[in-house]
Amino acid sequence: MGRAADMLGVTPAFLRALGEHRLITPLRSKGGHRRYSRHQLRVAARARELVDQGTPIEAACRIIVLEDQLEEARRNSCP
Repeated sequence: MGRAADMLGVTPAFLRALGEHRLITPLRSKGGHRRYSRHQLRVAARARELVDQGTPIEAACRIIVLEDQLEEARRNSCP
């Protein structure tokens, strides 16, 4: 978690908060360490952008979920 937080320029608490809001759910290593996928890191980076712009973390998580749903709908509707 510390390495992922460093890469994104956030605190481990920020990553934990994203997990609490169910935006990302990292896998756990045998030792119990959180492991983040590249996709999860991109999602966390997007959340950081929104929070840095003044969006509350709860709203940032909802925005990202809605953005993902919109993108999925666009992919599925194009012939």
